[in-house]
Order: sequence, then structure tokens, then C-alpha cells
Amino acid sequence: MPVAPRRHDPDRRARLIRVTLDVIAAHGVAGTTHRRIAAAADVPLGSLTYHFAGLDDLLTEAFTLLADTVSARFEARLDAATSRAEACEAVVDLVVAEDWATPRTMLLSYELYAYAARVPALAGVMRAWMGKSRAALERHFSPEEARALDAMIEGLTIHRSVDPRPAGRDEVRAIVARLAAPLP
Repeated sequence: MPVAPRRHDPDRRARLIRVTLDVIAAHGVAGTTHRRIAAAADVPLGSLTYHFAGLDDLLTEAFTLLADTVSARFEARLDAATSRAEACEAVVDLVVAEDWATPRTMLLSYELYAYAARVPALAGVMRAWMGKSRAALERHFSPEEARALDAMIEGLTIHRSVDPRPAGRDEVRAIVARLAAPLP
């Protein structure tokens, strides 16, 4: 019986990581399996064990990709600001702009939060993500302001994803102004 030729697929590992995020978005971490990932990526099941030590390893890499991707967009938006006023407006954008906290990104973030609470090794991915966010904010704000603004961004984006009447741009701008106001 002839053996099928081996497909050359140099991007397979990276594609498996990207597809894992799609599977998590569709089925949640609890419903993510090697079989679902392999089927979604159209690869043999053995590809996953060839490239990753186990499902936790693959999930960690997928969530790291998510965190790095979101952090890069976050940093780019803040890097575009050339003044404190522009930085404040960038923070408002990070909360209210539709391209920032998409339903898919928010869903994946919720899955990451829950998974990190159960898998201590993944807490490092969360801490790195928070560190990048705060570092980007600290280019324009004090460390204390950056911490408060980071928490506000997280909280308000979560609220926006479930609140039928989320805070609008003007309300968010007022919150940012209070958090970034110099102390008397």
C-alpha cells in the first residue's frame, strides 16, 4: 500500500496555536480538545503531540498569543499619543472603541481569566499582559495612575460586553480625567 506523501507545512505549529484560539472561542477551554483542534486545523491528530507537550502547553501558547496580540494593539494606541491629553483620549478609546474589545477578544479573555485561576502556570501569562499594559500607560502616567487606569480599562471593557447601556465616551472620559488628575 503506497504511503501518502508528507505535506510540507512549515507554519503548522503557529497555525495550531492560532486555531486553538478559534476552538476556545467556539467551545470554551473546557470543550477544547486535541481532536477539535486537529480537525479545525485540518492536520493529523499526531501533529499536536509532535509540536506540544500536552494540551496545557498548547493552551498556554495560545493564550500567550492572545495576550501579545492585544498588548501590541494597546501599546500602539498609547504610543500614538504625543501629549497627556492624547494619552487620556487613547485610554478612552481602549474602553469604547469597537475594534479594541471585540466580542471574540472579550470571550477569549474571560476564558483566559478562568483558566489562569485554575492553572497557576498561566498566571504568568496574565502578569506579563498586565505588566505590558501598565508599562504602556506609564509612558504617560505615574505608576499609581497607570495601575488605576489599567484596572478601570479592564473593568469597563468587561461591563461594556454585558451591560445593555454601557458607559459612553463622555462618561468614560470623565472617569479617566478623575483617575489621571493630579492629587491636590
